Amino acid sequence: MAIRLTTARSTLARSTAIVTLVATATLTTLTADAATRQARPKPATEAVAPRDAGEPIMAIVSIKSQQVTFYDADGWILRAPVSTGVTGRETPAGIFAVLEKEKEHRSTLYDDAEMPNMQRITWNGIALHGGPLPGYAASHGCIRMPYGFAEKLFDKTRIGMRVIISPENAEPVDFSHPALLVPKAEAIAAAPARAAALPREAAEAAKAADEAKKAVAAAAREAVSLKAALRKLEVLKKSADTELANADKAIAAAKTDDAKAKAEEARQKASAKAEQLATQLDSAKADPKLKPETAAAAKDAAKAADARKAETARAASDAKLALEPVSIYISRATRKIYVRRNTHKPAPDGGGEVFDTTIEAPVTIRNPESPIGTHVFTAMARSESGLRWSAVTIDHGDDPKAALDRITIPQEVLDRIAPTALPRSSIVVSDEPLSAETNYRTEFVAVLSHQPQGGFITRKPTPRDEFGMASRGADDDGLGGFFQRSWQQPQPRQTAIQQGWGWDQQPQPPQPGNTRRRGGGQPYQQVQPGYYQQAQPGW
Repeated sequence: MAIRLTTARSTLARSTAIVTLVATATLTTLTADAATRQARPKPATEAVAPRDAGEPIMAIVSIKSQQVTFYDADGWILRAPVSTGVTGRETPAGIFAVLEKEKEHRSTLYDDAEMPNMQRITWNGIALHGGPLPGYAASHGCIRMPYGFAEKLFDKTRIGMRVIISPENAEPVDFSHPALLVPKAEAIAAAPARAAALPREAAEAAKAADEAKKAVAAAAREAVSLKAALRKLEVLKKSADTELANADKAIAAAKTDDAKAKAEEARQKASAKAEQLATQLDSAKADPKLKPETAAAAKDAAKAADARKAETARAASDAKLALEPVSIYISRATRKIYVRRNTHKPAPDGGGEVFDTTIEAPVTIRNPESPIGTHVFTAMARSESGLRWSAVTIDHGDDPKAALDRITIPQEVLDRIAPTALPRSSIVVSDEPLSAETNYRTEFVAVLSHQPQGGFITRKPTPRDEFGMASRGADDDGLGGFFQRSWQQPQPRQTAIQQGWGWDQQPQPPQPGNTRRRGGGQPYQQVQPGYYQQAQPGW
């Protein structure tokens, strides 16, 4: 009996201990789950500023918060949740601009996947577009926005709008500094008239240069002809002199009066002919068109006309570009300043517009070995002093003021761009070089080298079957492998309509990876003026 009682007590004690352990473990798990839920950031939602919105000047994408915010001259106007690139295909953080817009775009890499209201920011496949949102990073590197939001936004942005992708949360702050561009009111006022008049002056100079070149060519041809005629006269004169000498010999050898008379008559004719040819020869030799200095003068005139043509063409181009916002990129890595302005000329190989790249120069950076950070200074609007600026920092080194304190922009560059600087102009200061994505069809593309750039990776398109359709797995939801089925139940659609914008949002599924490197992080290489690289969009 005592043994059974002892055994029962031991069993009860063990059971109590087990129950206690289970309860403790459950409580710990619940506490951890609660802490995780508490630490998880609140999902972004769509919002519209409670005021009349102006034209968007910049968009800032926060990878951390999975949110995009659009700003006009007076502050934020729109916010929406986004879905950026998954691990391994991360959306690259850096500085971009809208390069091309296409209402109905389909991917050439991802099995003809729909990318509605696409706004491209690189030529190798990064864009903002409408897409499903699961509440976390799920794309191949693009920035997916709610379908309705992307549709309403599409007609409100323009080519060249700044897009800043930040690894953390970032926002513009009011900023002023002596190094920022200060326009001149008289230059701004005169810019439209100059843009109209200088092209005519350039056309006249081009015509004069063309005529000067034709004159040089005509003079050269005439000189060749005159030299040939001179040589012919010299031969004829020599022949006439020989004929005259022979006539003298005939007179001396004449035996009869008749023979002597004939010889003298022949001599008179030979003498007249020789004199005539001598006169012609002297006149030909004296022709100024045969003198070397005449040809040299014509060439000098052609060179001067050519120089005038180049000068007026540059002035006309600058006058036209002065009507556009100017974008400046200063790289500590290359110690150069790069200037871009949109010409609005369509790219010759299709897709996008051509940006002027004629200004590129060395820049002085004090203590160039020390990090300077990545800062974007944007002219938001006109002000009494010239322009009202903002600053956005996405990579810390110096603060914005200290960064500009270290930089000296060449005066000849300032003279060309500062007097007519307009709102939407910008200055980017960065430790980074320009990406290889920067070319004549872009403003600037610069990525933070210490942040993942998996979005610059693509995969080969899915092989097609005999009907031309992409081969699909059983769980690709009919999207040709672009998205994976990773959600269970569709979430209810949320809509927020304020002041006529009509923004809405909806959930979005994630997408799988791809395998082929696209190489977005290589340093920028200068494109020679007039040279256009044949590059088609690769997505």
